[in-house]
Amino acid sequence: MTEPVRIANCSGFYGDRFSAAQEMIEGGPVDFLTGDYLAELTMMILWKARQKDASRGYAVTFLKQMEQVLGTALDRGIRIVTNAGGLNPAGLAGELRRLVERLGLQAKVLHIEGDDLLPRLNDLQRQGHPLRHLDTGRPLSDLQVTPVSANAYLGCWGIVEALERGADVVVCPRVTDASVVVGPAAWHFGWKRDDWDRLAGAVVAGHVIECGTQCTGGNYAFFQDVPGLEHPGFPLAEIQEDGSSVITRHEGTGGLVSVGTVTAQLLYEIAGPQYANPDVVARFDTIRIEQQEPDRVRLSGIRGEPAPTDMKVCLNYLGGYRNEMEFVLTGLDIPEKAALVERTLRRELDTDAFDEFSVILADTARPDASVNREATSRLKVTVKSSRPEVVGRAFSGKLVELVLASYPGLFLTTPPGDARPFGVYWPTLVPATVPDHVVVLEDGTRVDIPPTSAESAADPVTVPPSETVPVPEGPVRRVPLGRVFGARSGDKGGNANVGIWARTDDAWAWLVNRLTVDHFRALLPEADGLEVQRYEFPNLRSLNFVVVGLLGEGVASSVRFDPQAKGLGEYLRSRLVDLPESLLSVG
Repeated sequence: MTEPVRIANCSGFYGDRFSAAQEMIEGGPVDFLTGDYLAELTMMILWKARQKDASRGYAVTFLKQMEQVLGTALDRGIRIVTNAGGLNPAGLAGELRRLVERLGLQAKVLHIEGDDLLPRLNDLQRQGHPLRHLDTGRPLSDLQVTPVSANAYLGCWGIVEALERGADVVVCPRVTDASVVVGPAAWHFGWKRDDWDRLAGAVVAGHVIECGTQCTGGNYAFFQDVPGLEHPGFPLAEIQEDGSSVITRHEGTGGLVSVGTVTAQLLYEIAGPQYANPDVVARFDTIRIEQQEPDRVRLSGIRGEPAPTDMKVCLNYLGGYRNEMEFVLTGLDIPEKAALVERTLRRELDTDAFDEFSVILADTARPDASVNREATSRLKVTVKSSRPEVVGRAFSGKLVELVLASYPGLFLTTPPGDARPFGVYWPTLVPATVPDHVVVLEDGTRVDIPPTSAESAADPVTVPPSETVPVPEGPVRRVPLGRVFGARSGDKGGNANVGIWARTDDAWAWLVNRLTVDHFRALLPEADGLEVQRYEFPNLRSLNFVVVGLLGEGVASSVRFDPQAKGLGEYLRSRLVDLPESLLSVG
């Protein structure tokens, strides 16, 4: 195959735009339709769904989407690869087969298994696998907890085998987000397991389009530059035989595909230059990015290193129960009003009975506000306990009792609620040989997929040092960082990352020389006392900062107002810095 393969995305998360599958299939030519439905938090959501109905545990919206588009996809020869199988890929595959029959279609639906390590955790620990937390090094056995899910991040070769077996729809469990793109590309071109550079190129393309419209203008720092952002089109990657790709969107759809929008997504939820996937380590410090044409960005030159010998596992356990309520405080004396609430709650509640008692004030009230809402602040009170009755109505009812008995103007944003369970994310590693990666055929036959780590190796990639660029001189002005620089932030378990990029060489010179870890800490006081990792990507004119532990035990457990750090980059952009005036005229 020498023609590029066109791989479209129709979902960046469970709950994304429902019409996207139809838009991508009917909006222009594609060879594959892919969708990413799983995040670390989603695994807990699917677990809760399965507690209510054992037949669930998959993304039900995908099934409804297929009812709309499967017939058209089959008519046009479009194959579909998704990780919507979640915790129950067999269940989703069975429902899809029943849908195919009900619609009078002919389609082969195959699914993948082997990611689920939950039944094996005790045996793995007895065999000498401590399942240490990736950030803290603490072994799982220290916790004395019972995990509710443990899923390895599988790679692309099960998808390749399923397509080789003639699958029209491949239902995956917890594969890496990029794998649903790498698999179709590897199958289409017949890549071998040690085609490291080609595989790395597909990983990069997959990483760019996995989050849907985040690479076509969604959540973009310079959103004013994006036309049609009210309804941006979903992306597709045209992947070439050598692993290079062009990121684009269907003609006539909203949004923008530019070096900036693609760079922003490249920096999303990463750490250092070595981006590990089960099948290859993609070197993000080798990516060449260029605007080929309007709404067409080419990614090339990407190097790959041999697959890691270990595989990441997303493990969740029930951390207990939580409840939270929010007070609105208006007008004068906001800190004093908040302090009164906290003093009252500590008097009326046995706060020692909680595992955690958190009171966080967001003092956003403006003095002499022109309208009422601008004079308001919010106070969030969160409690956690291993016993649901401690943080249930006994807690929320007590807060309601303050409505007529505390500070002036008191009201709450929600009625009193019951406790709800929350999960704690535990990232760990196991040897790549541990998961029993299999493709399950329609007759139940199981086809084993060997791990890539046993394949031939290659020399490490060497990246020449970047040239030293002089920092622009001249008069400076104190302005928000975001006047010149873009940012994109997100979560990886309990860690937050903030990627920051420059749009010109001069701006990059300032960024790489001036935005040190110490300067970053000064701009982000919440990082005080936490480990901050800094990585340079000269090829992307970008820096990436990882703040270890900023989100506590992960999004499901975090008490932050922004538990997934989605707004952290925009906060950083709002901070004032001294920038050369020469940068302000060009952005």
